[in-house]
Amino acid sequence: MNKVFLIGRLTRDPELRYTGNNTAVASFSLAVNRNFTNQAGEREADFINIVVWRKQAENVKNYLSQGSQVAIDGRIQVRSYDTEDGQKRYVTEVVADNVEFLGSKASTNRSDGTNNQESQEPTPYDFAESSEPKKTDVDSNPFADFGNSIEISDDELPF
Repeated sequence: MNKVFLIGRLTRDPELRYTGNNTAVASFSLAVNRNFTNQAGEREADFINIVVWRKQAENVKNYLSQGSQVAIDGRIQVRSYDTEDGQKRYVTEVVADNVEFLGSKASTNRSDGTNNQESQEPTPYDFAESSEPKKTDVDSNPFADFGNSIEISDDELPF
């Protein structure tokens, strides 16, 4: 089985191209935080190349930009090509079957109350914005503690 699930933020704007038979393909890089910190206490991230095809590729180009948060499910693909000097190069990437738009840089306000994104035009996928920082309710946001360990005891289970 080859199945991948990722949640992260775009490190650059998506690039949209079309194949010879006019099929849309978009590519971008996703920064995914690791679940642990390094020896200096800093959280590191992996930068994973993502490829999206057809109508979903056009939607990614139209509605996502650097800093947008997405959930991806897809598969790992390894391909190879020969360079001009005859060396074989290998590329590992995730081919996304589904891209779920979780939010954009515009929907995340900084602590000084200003917005991170220059354009103030919301997209259909942006969350409602307010001038006050958002309060996250864990019950309404299943990803609020993503990457952090949680404690569950048998006493709390309903059965």
